[in-house]
Amino acid sequence: MAFDTAVEHGRYVFFAAGCISCHTAEQALAGGRPLETPFGTFHPPNISPSPDHGIGTWKNSDLERALRQGISPDGQHYYPAFPYPSYTRMTREDIQALYAYLMAQPAYARENRSHELHWPYSSRSLLPHWKTSGFTPGAYAPDPGKSAQWNRGAYLANALGHCGECHTPRGFLGMPLEDHYLAGTCDGPEGRLTPNITPDRQTGIGSWSCEQLSRFLASGRKPDGSFTGGLMAEVLGTSCMRLTRYDREALVTYLQGVAPVHHDLNALCRPYDDSGFYD
Repeated sequence: MAFDTAVEHGRYVFFAAGCISCHTAEQALAGGRPLETPFGTFHPPNISPSPDHGIGTWKNSDLERALRQGISPDGQHYYPAFPYPSYTRMTREDIQALYAYLMAQPAYARENRSHELHWPYSSRSLLPHWKTSGFTPGAYAPDPGKSAQWNRGAYLANALGHCGECHTPRGFLGMPLEDHYLAGTCDGPEGRLTPNITPDRQTGIGSWSCEQLSRFLASGRKPDGSFTGGLMAEVLGTSCMRLTRYDREALVTYLQGVAPVHHDLNALCRPYDDSGFYD
């Protein structure tokens, strides 16, 4: 793949993967935006090509190892707040293109901050044990029984878009509850409620038509005519709205085909507040 073509492809992957939201505060990709979670506050690092403070000395294989295995170039295990449990499913072609794009961006010499985590999560030595039971590395394998569009949507949702990282509730050690996949949680990013996006008609988005969901991803407009705000508006603006129409429709096809889960966040979250995503 020619360099210019790889960079353009990487730009698409970069926005589809939502990288800019977590790694930008003032300067693009220089880190600095705190991520508050029930486990403490994470400080996403500088991923600009700065050789001293960013990833400027990384090789393509270093980025692939980080995304695929959650391991830094010096062998340190990353916390899964960096969503490598989803990014591990990325294709090699997408990873290589992403590397080309990142290395073509301006470098910023902004120092990284240490995470501020509660005990026992502050002990990085526990991460290999977490990985043993909560992490399965490997690229996405298409389902031969599904359409190409469904498989593309599954890849966007589970690899690049990492929807489950925010929309799936977690257990005590931060492992996603698989039987509540995409069913929402009271403890989403910044302590906000993250809604149920399964096709359950009472507690999810099962009453939304394909057209309504596609329009929401493209514009933020909800079925009642109002527009989303807060964190979801940011996710849409920096990721979903930048997808091609085909990819948005593929994502709709996949989301409307997952198993519906009745998960009444209105009753579980006190006080109920979905202002971070839908209102």
